Amino acid sequence: MTHARIRPAATADVPAVKAVIDAAFGPYVARIGVVPVPMEADHAANVAAGRVFVAEASEAGGTGPARVAGLVVLEPRPDHLYLDVVAVRPDAQGAGLGRLLLEFAEDRARVLGLPEIRLCTNAMMGENQKIYPRFGYEAVERRVTGPYDRIHYRKRLR
Repeated sequence: MTHARIRPAATADVPAVKAVIDAAFGPYVARIGVVPVPMEADHAANVAAGRVFVAEASEAGGTGPARVAGLVVLEPRPDHLYLDVVAVRPDAQGAGLGRLLLEFAEDRARVLGLPEIRLCTNAMMGENQKIYPRFGYEAVERRVTGPYDRIHYRKRLR
């Protein structure tokens, strides 16, 4: 795995946040027929609110400068942590960064004293439906909201 560190996003990271989300979700536009919600989010507002955490990774070998390779957008709610977005640049996928980001979300929920994490994914994003159960998430509901057909997941923390 590439060397990575996760930190709160800063205002200067907003362009990188947008670039990572667009690169990660852009390929799904044609498949689902609409622009995925994360691509239309107000990234600057999410960063300013402290909801975005970026993963900086060095290039292979750790020689180059670290750059934003992935991120999570987390929203604490009264009874759970909502994992709004997890995104990894396509050229950084497969190196364990997604796992690191999911583990970070779990750690964050525990620090906040929240007993579970919830998230949803578009039903047309079949890759995610294979990934989330491997990390202990269970599908709890499928719901259509406007043009979005979503599967909702939760993971109870011990």
